[in-house]
Amino acid sequence: MCWTKQKIKKSTIWKGAILGAILYIAFVLQTVGLQYTTPSKNAFLTALNVVIVPIIAYLIYKRRIDRFEIAGSILAIIGISFLSLQGSLTINIGDVFSLACAVAFAFDIFYTNLFVQKEDAISLTIVQFITASVISVAVVFFQGGIPPAIEKEALYSLVYLAVFSTAIAYLFQNMAHQYTTATKAAIILSTEAVFGMLLSVLFLHEALTGRMLMGAALILVAILLAEVKPRFHKKMLRNSRS
Repeated sequence: MCWTKQKIKKSTIWKGAILGAILYIAFVLQTVGLQYTTPSKNAFLTALNVVIVPIIAYLIYKRRIDRFEIAGSILAIIGISFLSLQGSLTINIGDVFSLACAVAFAFDIFYTNLFVQKEDAISLTIVQFITASVISVAVVFFQGGIPPAIEKEALYSLVYLAVFSTAIAYLFQNMAHQYTTATKAAIILSTEAVFGMLLSVLFLHEALTGRMLMGAALILVAILLAEVKPRFHKKMLRNSRS
């Protein structure tokens, strides 16, 4: 009963609607960007949300920029570049859309972290996805792009992506936001590139290179720097004063 009351709170509805609109914009920008650029550049530019999140926190709410989190963000970006970037680094329209996608995802991470401090994470996620779904259906209907039929293989892919890669993943992500900062969450989410690499090696038999190992190592160091170093630093200060 308590959860039901939280689900219909006005604050939950409008906050979830904001997150849903931001999520829709981010996915659209990422998808359109993929039409004009390579998947590796799209992945790298999207991951720039790691460094955009603390900038948003500072510019909008004047929150202090933690030097350990910033260092971790930069290391994570370097690590992702080792895993993702290949070939030409020239900028095209697809890269611009991908960079705009990074900004949208940064806002999604930041405001999710802000909203879940006062709202139920599950209710917020439900409203978020209802909003994103309604906007998506409305846009597709307006454009007249509804397919007359969907192949069985495509349906399986849609269900997997919708349930596991999106709904469940975002539910856990939104719940976890209650216990960490937005910047730390963004750094941890950068491990997506590491797991993508591991799965490519295990299931697609992609060759494991030194470049890939270096990138994975830098991302892991970034997480340790953001999570462990501040505590270690505070402990050292206490010991020096005693």
